[in-house]
Amino acid sequence: MSTTEIESPPLMKTGRKAARTAGPRFPDGFVRSWGSLLGIALFAVLLLVVAPAVLSDFRLNNLGKYCCWAIVAVGIGLAWGRGGMLVMGQGVFFALGAYAMAMHLTLEAAGPDSIPVFMILYDPLAPLPGFWEPFRSGAFTIIAIVVAPVLVAGALGYAIFKRRVKGAYFAILSQALTVALAYLIGGTIKLTGGDTGLSDFKYFFGYELSDPANKRLIYSIVAGLLVLCLLVVWQLYRSRFGELLVATRDAEERVRFLGYDPANVKLVAYVVAAVMASIGGALFVPIAGIISPKEIGAAASIFMIAGVAFGGRASLFGPVLGALVLGYGRSTLSERWENGWIYILALLFIVVTLLLPDGLSSLPKRIARFTPARRVRTREVTP
Repeated sequence: MSTTEIESPPLMKTGRKAARTAGPRFPDGFVRSWGSLLGIALFAVLLLVVAPAVLSDFRLNNLGKYCCWAIVAVGIGLAWGRGGMLVMGQGVFFALGAYAMAMHLTLEAAGPDSIPVFMILYDPLAPLPGFWEPFRSGAFTIIAIVVAPVLVAGALGYAIFKRRVKGAYFAILSQALTVALAYLIGGTIKLTGGDTGLSDFKYFFGYELSDPANKRLIYSIVAGLLVLCLLVVWQLYRSRFGELLVATRDAEERVRFLGYDPANVKLVAYVVAAVMASIGGALFVPIAGIISPKEIGAAASIFMIAGVAFGGRASLFGPVLGALVLGYGRSTLSERWENGWIYILALLFIVVTLLLPDGLSSLPKRIARFTPARRVRTREVTP
């Protein structure tokens, strides 16, 4: 065969023959979207099937605690990563869900028509405070966990975004609310347990918390809700609202010029993030066995948002990855170095921020830039 008879490489074919042999081509957005859905399915298998099979009860309980923080992180990724709102006060909404659940579990442990033990210690003759009484009902508690953050975040968000408060002012304001709430709870020891918090829970909606099987059930609920939150955010990202949210973050005045109100777009993302934080706080209580101002204050809120930055706030899985990694590091290092784990985590956070400003989720893309296959593809498309 002569050199003139040698066929050109497949990439050089043109015309109808190239169209027949190239196969179907899908938009990049389509591939990324459904690739994310496949990733969520794989993540669900790891959490709901693999983890319960290989982890001990103690480690699985710790993983459930990390998943609670990850639920909060998913909401932060929506509000901050896509919406550009530095929500440094998620401890407020975490507290709403956590204390609603803790009040119900405390009353459930005390028994019907009884008063919690910590209240009896301070004033044996005092009646149960009126705002505690509805939390004897499990249905009311579940509704409060969802509705309370909607009302609070809706009122705060409307007042803030309609006045076009954003940037550092928004971050400082949200953080200040968290600090104020933590001080308020810490100073009302007769009503909320104060700095000691609420603990000594015995039941979870009728199930004994001392039973390992029930603890695994609670873990499954937490893991399942984390997957559900990822699905919700995945759908929001690929929807018209997701496009508006990104546009509001990058060019708010243009969005307003096109006839949309950026305040309403931000408000929806802020409320969704608040509900997820409340759900994470509510599920944290039966797993951790305690809730106190320490878990909702400024340091806790910074820890939540640091996990999102660590994993990568702009991606779908980055906030979850960061929350799980920081949660694991916090628990593991504190077991070996009780007072020094925070320094190691801080050093790791600084290194990742300097070398990977987009978080751990950007690492595969950075590695792909230096792979031989990518260099070959670049040469092939060059005429």
